[in-house]
Amino acid sequence: MDRLVRACYKKKSGYAFAKKAEDIAREYGMDHIARLASNENPDSLSPAALKAAEDALRTVNRYPDERANILMNALRAHYGDYHFVTGVGMDGVIETIVRTLVEPGEKVAISTPTFSFYTLAAMGQGAEVITIPREADFSVDPQKLIRAAKDAKITVLCSPNNPTGNATGPEVVREILEGIEGLLFLDNAYVEFSGIDYLPLMKKHENLVLGRTFSKVHSLAGLRIGYAFSPRWLPPWYQRAGTPFTVNSVSMAAAAAALSDTAHAERYIAQVRRWRKRFMEEVKYPVLSSDANFVMVDVSPHKSDAMVEELARKGVVVRSCRSFTGLEDHYVRVSIGDDWENERFVQVINSL
Repeated sequence: MDRLVRACYKKKSGYAFAKKAEDIAREYGMDHIARLASNENPDSLSPAALKAAEDALRTVNRYPDERANILMNALRAHYGDYHFVTGVGMDGVIETIVRTLVEPGEKVAISTPTFSFYTLAAMGQGAEVITIPREADFSVDPQKLIRAAKDAKITVLCSPNNPTGNATGPEVVREILEGIEGLLFLDNAYVEFSGIDYLPLMKKHENLVLGRTFSKVHSLAGLRIGYAFSPRWLPPWYQRAGTPFTVNSVSMAAAAAALSDTAHAERYIAQVRRWRKRFMEEVKYPVLSSDANFVMVDVSPHKSDAMVEELARKGVVVRSCRSFTGLEDHYVRVSIGDDWENERFVQVINSL
């Protein structure tokens, strides 16, 4: 019956997951694994978010608020008078925006190498995917991107970029916004670690969406909740195209409470900045400068998968970058974890 499956999914593999820490622990007989593969916050969620989630559990016999008002109000209280949309993680926001705007056969332009789900979401809508390779240093040439994306319905740019870690400055983003005809989806999943503020662009450009997530700085990866700053015209159509009751009550309550606990977020941001610097100074392989909560390491002459396997044997889980389209097969991505995890990574990779 696989003849019923759409051809686009037969031609391209799905999202490539990192190897599970639990599987590695079982395979090599270890109890303590450094989990540095998935860009997660190693800290538990804040006490305020935990209390809000526990309270919300008492109401899960009812459907959640379809307009996510508790979260919308918290976002406006935290950021100011902007328009927002929400989804099941950033992935859900991306998927719904593509569903809302893109007709089958229309173009979606993607700056690569980057997060693979953009392509999967576009394929799911029957879009024609156009990839625009970054420069040798992984920067974005705005004019090259504009030429390739001129007639695209949506252009996707990740900043700071996954997996390379580098950010694209607001002045370059502004040039892109003014040069393209369609919507720019700027994935800001890691922006809190960069110190860059893209929000002033929202006031001047009606073709910009800034995607955000609670998975990273707010420690809510398991609750799968994302949101985006949206132009005024988009939310009514987004809601019409979206899946009913998408964001659950527990996730909404925890996310709303997490926004108010700035000390929790600031602790991890400080941890990230400190360890990014240490990785660049102490790891014997070249570590690329990063604005995110991870770094990309050039492990040549080793291959990505081989290095990941060697580190796993020593109890350290990192992400192979082999599956990222357009990226040479000698990079690994390393998240910033707890001190002991980071120290073990430095010790192990330097010993190989």
